[in-house]
Amino acid sequence: MSIVVTGATGALGRLVVEQLLTTVPASDVVAVVRDKEKGAALAARGVELRIADYDRPETLTGVFASGDRVLLISGNAVGARVAQHTAVIDAAKEAGVAQLAYTGILGGPDADFTLADEHKATEQLILDSGLPYTFLRNGWYTENYTENLAPVLAHGAVVGNAGAGRIASATRADYAAAAAAVLTGEGHLGKAYELSGDVAWSLAEYAAEVAKASGKEIVHNDVPAAVHQDILVGAGVPEGFAAILVDVDEAVRRGRLAGTSGELAALIGRPTTPLAQTVAAAVAAQ
Repeated sequence: MSIVVTGATGALGRLVVEQLLTTVPASDVVAVVRDKEKGAALAARGVELRIADYDRPETLTGVFASGDRVLLISGNAVGARVAQHTAVIDAAKEAGVAQLAYTGILGGPDADFTLADEHKATEQLILDSGLPYTFLRNGWYTENYTENLAPVLAHGAVVGNAGAGRIASATRADYAAAAAAVLTGEGHLGKAYELSGDVAWSLAEYAAEVAKASGKEIVHNDVPAAVHQDILVGAGVPEGFAAILVDVDEAVRRGRLAGTSGELAALIGRPTTPLAQTVAAAVAAQ
């Protein structure tokens, strides 16, 4: 039996592998990657590499084995993910894996915003497959904001259409630790975890944290959805993806990403990473 992480050199995948290596031997960990060279550092540490591509189902043949515990990290190609995930699910079913954990989105079938659609479809595909599953319904990553600090600092403003809506975010490292916990622990089959940060915050509070960390005046500008769409497109964001981001802000306004179930902290055995800590580190790295 191996613990298999797909997308293992991606932003989340590499953190999951790092977390696994703190608790299990490298020989028990398999990294599924598209690019062998990008996985070279993992191979040097004793992690087995298996080369496969979500977009090429034939490359997934033989990637999984009977009894494996598999983490399917959702693809980042919005619009193509159902087909990609189907290929992985089919390969996992053919192999007879012991667990298929999937990184979905907070709210699962109740999430009512566009970005959730492919996640909901994937969960249903997994249920229909009959595979032993664990759903990791990840909330928003704090890095979705802190990795885009440059324009905030340049213009002195956090712009959005989320109003006073709150976001119970956590860091990728927090979510990675949860994934590692369900892949190495017992009692997680057939469960869906609603994962989010311990404390929800508003964009106005986020702006205040950036101001505190940077020493600059940072304001929160709440704008209508159509205006936000135009701002994003004007900044070079593709129109379709800009629409998705605006729709997420509308979901935030409705409270869809504000849930603080405590399930993430319970899985990782510690509080989730505070917003102030992530913001301070991101500002220092600018």
